[in-house]
Amino acid sequence: MKIGIIGGSGKAGRDIFREAVKRGDVPTAIVRDTRKAEGVFGDYGNYLAKDARRLGAADLASFDVVVDALGTTPADAVQHVEVAKHLIGLARTMRDAPRLVFVLGAGSLEVGEGRRHLDDLYDEPGTASWIAIPEQQARELAFLRTVDDVEWVGISPSAEFVVGPADRPVLGGDTLLRGPGGASRVSTGTFAVAVLDEIHDPRHHRERFTVRDEHC
Repeated sequence: MKIGIIGGSGKAGRDIFREAVKRGDVPTAIVRDTRKAEGVFGDYGNYLAKDARRLGAADLASFDVVVDALGTTPADAVQHVEVAKHLIGLARTMRDAPRLVFVLGAGSLEVGEGRRHLDDLYDEPGTASWIAIPEQQARELAFLRTVDDVEWVGISPSAEFVVGPADRPVLGGDTLLRGPGGASRVSTGTFAVAVLDEIHDPRHHRERFTVRDEHC
């Protein structure tokens, strides 16, 4: 399967890329900085050097699936919404559009009593310096939920999204998952397994789901 991965050399994207290679897929890292990507993947990587907001239908035509794993700074967080809208717009112009997979944040997950995890994040120290990212990812999901004419799926990590090897994925819906000990954590390796499982065996359509490590 041919998979384009926006932000393929970033925190989530690099393990998604590696998991795709492991399964015999042909991933391409869609990145702005090819040198950074080459430093991550070396000679075995396929690269497309382009700003995701400048992608055209011709760029996407060769892919079966495009994963939006874009990472931004807080100052550029609005790009989460911009890129999602751009990809949906492109897909609407294509006869055989790739399936779109969006890596979303945990902020929009429900935690009970009508609250989202994002609402609790405002109580953490130093919130102003980074809160724009989960805010914009929540707006990205709100936009995607208005889309009923393009095949898309969103995947949210747990509250703690840490770099690490894969555990067994435990899936959920719109509610923040916690393990038996109360932790809400998923590694980048586990997250990548969940993404590739969904790509190869689609079980969610025009909806968001979430994942945690089995042992957390």
